[in-house]
Order: sequence, then structure tokens, then C-alpha cells
Amino acid sequence: MEVAHPTPADSLVPDGVVLLADGSRAFVEIDRTMSYARLVAKLERYDAYRNAPASGRGNAARAPRSHWQETYAGPSLDRPFPPVLFVFAPAPRRAAPATREAAFHQRAQRVHSVNYRIIVATTTLAQLTRKGPDQPVWRVVGHGEDRLTLATLPKAR
Repeated sequence: MEVAHPTPADSLVPDGVVLLADGSRAFVEIDRTMSYARLVAKLERYDAYRNAPASGRGNAARAPRSHWQETYAGPSLDRPFPPVLFVFAPAPRRAAPATREAAFHQRAQRVHSVNYRIIVATTTLAQLTRKGPDQPVWRVVGHGEDRLTLATLPKAR
């Protein structure tokens, strides 16, 4: 379970944060019942969090850092913002996960920062369970239908 992070657009509470094989991190969102509007609103909060200032007084001897850099980037200022990974799981009275994933892609492409400031990748729980997270199960918003591995996801700028 993850804690709330401050943003100008309300608090952001990721479903989880995972440590990747290369030492970087990724935010994880598991969707079963959220509306597309709420999913896109959460994506917009990730964008707001990307620039949220660090809490506390800071350190005059160090370059200014954002809250996410203080919390997740470690000592490196050149680490890109972590990718946001959405996993679509089955739920009663909801469209199939693959259908929800495709519809989310259409809506998420309209978020201004997606594809250059924030990398968003999606999969279904069935694919993730069957193949594993390090296999080509991740579809990047705005990058067509191809599925990539975590290691080959593009980096945010």
C-alpha cells in the first residue's frame, strides 16, 4: 500500500510502487471498477505530482528537487519520472479488461503530458499473470498496439 502524495490537483495515492530490475521505480494502478473519467483524472494527478515541490525545508547545498525525486529518485537528478503502469482486472458488470484497456488508451492520449513527460503503459491481469511482468505485455499509450517489456518502455523526458 502506498501513501498519499501532495499535488496542486489534490492528493495522489498510487495503488503501489514497484522496484524494477534496473533500480528504478514504477507506479502501479490496478483497475477493476473506476470510471474512465476517474482514471484520466488520476493520470492528471500524476502529471501534477511530477512537478509538486518537495516538502520540508530542503538543502541549500543541493539543487532543488521535486517531491517525487526526493521520495523515489535517490541521489540522481537525471532519473526520469517513473512510468505509470495500469493493470485492468476483471470485475462484475464491467466490460472485459481488454475492452477497458483499449478505451482507456483513447482517453489517456488526450492528457497533455502523456508520451513525453509521463510514460503510461497498460496490460490486463490475465496477460500479466500468464506471461509475467518482464515479458512483452505492456502497451504504451500513444505508441500503437505493440506490447513491450518493462525494460524496453520509453523513458519520460
